[in-house]
Amino acid sequence: MAKVCDHTSVGMFVWKDGELLLIERANFPFGFAIPAGHVDGDSSYEESAKRELREEVGLEAGDLKLLAEGRKENPCRREGGTWHHWKMYEVITTGDIKRSEDETKQAGWYTKEQIKELGDRTKRYQDKEIREEEWEKSPGLEPIMYEWFKELKII
Repeated sequence: MAKVCDHTSVGMFVWKDGELLLIERANFPFGFAIPAGHVDGDSSYEESAKRELREEVGLEAGDLKLLAEGRKENPCRREGGTWHHWKMYEVITTGDIKRSEDETKQAGWYTKEQIKELGDRTKRYQDKEIREEEWEKSPGLEPIMYEWFKELKII
């Protein structure tokens, strides 16, 4: 039975030497994204942020700084998952990246220029210049991340 969406999500911005940690999602919704996920019954968004960082990239979260929050229309693969209330954090981490083999195709550090290029690809996808099959093989930013990155003036 499919999980039901709880309409709550967290996203974690992890910066190192001017580069941002991004993962490429192995599952829908396809694209590059910061580590993120559902709250899933955790006692707080902050607890979820720490859990998702461990699950997706093997990092331990230290200080969390809330950057933004709000409702966004965005699909997920869960039943009823058409929107989420997001809390976006900047996070100081420790440890080495050990990406989830199930949830990610890759994880790495990206410059603002590389992120802008991924965003440009997302815009082309949204404008129907890139077909779905091509997008799944070589995506840009996950569309909800493209929206957040613009709002937070990263791109």
